[in-house]
Amino acid sequence: MTSNALLQRQPLFFNATTAVRQIARAAAFVALGVGSAAHAAGIRLEDDRGTTLELQAPARRIVSLMPSLTETVCALDACDRLVGVDRHANWPVSVKKLPQVGGMDDANIERIVALKPDLVLVRPRSRVAEPLERLGIKVLALDAKTHADMQRVMETVARATGKPGAGEAVWRTLDARLNAARARVPLGWQGRRVYFEVHGGMAAASESSFIGETLARLGLANAVPGTLGPFPKMSPEFVVRADPDVLMVSALGEISSMASRPGWSAMSAIQRGRVCSFASARFDLMMRPGPRLDEAADAIVNCLASLGNPPR
Repeated sequence: MTSNALLQRQPLFFNATTAVRQIARAAAFVALGVGSAAHAAGIRLEDDRGTTLELQAPARRIVSLMPSLTETVCALDACDRLVGVDRHANWPVSVKKLPQVGGMDDANIERIVALKPDLVLVRPRSRVAEPLERLGIKVLALDAKTHADMQRVMETVARATGKPGAGEAVWRTLDARLNAARARVPLGWQGRRVYFEVHGGMAAASESSFIGETLARLGLANAVPGTLGPFPKMSPEFVVRADPDVLMVSALGEISSMASRPGWSAMSAIQRGRVCSFASARFDLMMRPGPRLDEAADAIVNCLASLGNPPR
């Protein structure tokens, strides 16, 4: 081969080598882009402890240590992702068949770990959060004290399960049903004052609780001001002075015992039988800030309707 021919072929060799290098660089760039996209596809959440949680993929194996959060997962059509629940979870019925891992304050860490969850849902002050995190398990701590909290929690759980927007959709449905429930409240009960008793008579749901907000959505007033806190301890004397138009309690058997409380026998609500009592299962759902809020509202409205219009 002549030197001229060799010189003529060198640029072709150089160009081929350059092309290979460019392809390699492009491949590396694409790989970098794919890696960045994969990272970007991860889920970044902030819980109610102020802790930032990063999930590489939507949670597929979930342990829930709060009944309201269990119900939220199921309302998001992700019930099949639950692998364990606390002992109080009872809705939907299917969750009763799942492994139970204890309660909110005495959950069994070994049992939780054995279920191999990729996410554990707890309340912010849960004792098991830190031990689980030390074992490398992702923990999302959420709590709802108000309706706004409920809306936020639903959407946070929705994002954790890879369903952004689904929580907002559930809340919009609940909101519409609350409006429908208000429309059914007998006119005579609008603006009337309610005393909603909790914890066996030791406390009450105030204006600032999610129960108080539900009462307000129904057009009812609350005998317990929000300035006392969401669920303040109450003295019998306070209720007597407040003289609410209706009492709401957890069981029918408590009505007779109410009359024996100091001064309560003179209260108009006791004398006229204006007491709403709810069976244990119904009262449980009323105490849960979750996706069955509309059922709680319906229970309140149905009871008021059964009492008839109060005297003016």
